[in-house]
Amino acid sequence: MKKTPDPIDLHVGSRVKIRRVLVGLSQEKLGDALGITFQQVQKYEKGTNRIGASRLQQAAKVLGVSVNFFFEGGPTQMGTTGGFAEPSEGAYAADFANTNEGNQLITAFLKIKEPKLRKKVIDLIVAMAATSET
Repeated sequence: MKKTPDPIDLHVGSRVKIRRVLVGLSQEKLGDALGITFQQVQKYEKGTNRIGASRLQQAAKVLGVSVNFFFEGGPTQMGTTGGFAEPSEGAYAADFANTNEGNQLITAFLKIKEPKLRKKVIDLIVAMAATSET
């Protein structure tokens, strides 16, 4: 029976991926900086493998963020207590960030350098989402 990744590991991994893409590092370059293979980086990003404390500290330094960055908006901070509660929007966002479409959207969005244009893209997506709910 296949073990499912812990929601916190999924969240931390997705935050590693988002930050890695944001700073323009490949999985291979991040792996080199951390002294691990790109396959291990993939496993961290998917939440398949848990990132140890010292490696997470090292990743934070390489990616230019505090360790807290990886936990922001995570399951415990969103009041997730387990049970039969609906998954939070943050959990959906983390799941989406780990899909091919999510990766394409994040990568393309981060290439938009002009803040006003980024805001217009966000406004467009919000408007489209509102229309699809009706």
